[in-house]
Amino acid sequence: MKEQDIPTAPVFRPLLNPARYKGAFGGRGSGKSHFFAEMLVEDHYNNPGLRSVCIREVQKSLKDSAKRLIEDKIEALGLGSFFDIRNDHITSRGNGVILFQGMQDHTAETIKSLEGFNRAWIEEAQTLSERSLTLLRPTIRVEGSEIWASWNPRRKSDAVDEFLRGKKPPSAIVVQANWRDNPWFPTVLREERDIDLKNYPERCGHIWEGEYAKAFEGAYFATGLNAAKAQGRIGHVAADPILPIRAFWDIGGSGAKADAMAIWIVQWVGDRILVLDYIEGVGQVLAHYVNELRSRGYKNALCVLPHDGVAANTITGRRYEDHVRDAGFDVEVIANQGRGAASMRIEAVRRIFPKIWFNETTTEAGRDALGYYHERKDEARNVGLGPDHDWSSHAADAFGLMAVAYEAPRPGRERKAVNYGAGGWMG
Repeated sequence: MKEQDIPTAPVFRPLLNPARYKGAFGGRGSGKSHFFAEMLVEDHYNNPGLRSVCIREVQKSLKDSAKRLIEDKIEALGLGSFFDIRNDHITSRGNGVILFQGMQDHTAETIKSLEGFNRAWIEEAQTLSERSLTLLRPTIRVEGSEIWASWNPRRKSDAVDEFLRGKKPPSAIVVQANWRDNPWFPTVLREERDIDLKNYPERCGHIWEGEYAKAFEGAYFATGLNAAKAQGRIGHVAADPILPIRAFWDIGGSGAKADAMAIWIVQWVGDRILVLDYIEGVGQVLAHYVNELRSRGYKNALCVLPHDGVAANTITGRRYEDHVRDAGFDVEVIANQGRGAASMRIEAVRRIFPKIWFNETTTEAGRDALGYYHERKDEARNVGLGPDHDWSSHAADAFGLMAVAYEAPRPGRERKAVNYGAGGWMG
């Protein structure tokens, strides 16, 4: 059998060439998994004795693996006599073998069992951790060996995205494949996509077009972000050189396992809210964020802190707001909103969203967090349990602080009524 004997969608043809790394990312229905499964079967047929491993970050059982798909490809290609399908692995002629393993089960010692392998295919590679990728890469070391990855992107910071798309080694071939690139895209999936387009448009970019996951199911601000995009309120936004700039903080910590620090840079210009920039970090000391503000041109920003800004540092005994003032910034602290504060921030953001304009390039990471911020649910009872505290909540809390501050009465501007329609604030 030759490579061209298997029909291949044009989008995947570059991956037929030899390369240390081969990647295919994109949305549902593109045929990524089918392509890699066929290529793996073909490689084993053309190279007796080849040893391959199909990798997932977590594999609790073989039902989670690509084993069934590979078995189907062996049968469809009429190669049953060349392969021997066992309970937990597949063998091929010349002592070849295909294994199925989860990287979370490996340590630096156990991973050495894969050192003689020629192929490693990472399925659902968006879930692969940085630790797992770091362990795997130098392990697959045989001359001419290849590491493959197929995934639907979630975040730019995911290990596989950062490595194969962000830094992209010169020895890598990476393609994007979506449903429209699949000549055999089935009618049933076309109907499913139409349903999502009609009923769940916030999902479609991620699920079907391979975009980063900007809106989580049940996300509080997905509708507002989609409207901002559709109305052209995400683009180039420049600061007004005369009006003050405010930096709204959610306070994290300086330990390795501390919560993230999140800072939104905002201007209030008439009835518009200009969101100019976003800063986030984990485990950094205060000086890092102070320097970030200065280096980005916000040395005169009013730093608006949440209520815990008045809490005393357990080491210095001084308040967080004191340290920020010592760094040369004016500081304002927003009082605790009391019980239900998180819900109040969410509703405040929703009310002001029609007035918000985002600078696209500098706020992308923050907008990703806003689009993911969602409610926890008791699935058994379908009961909402309030906002989920995860990686997205810090950016959302700082953004909510901005909304609460914006709606608070200010000198010369009473806010006795709030009614946000298409035209913005009317009260």
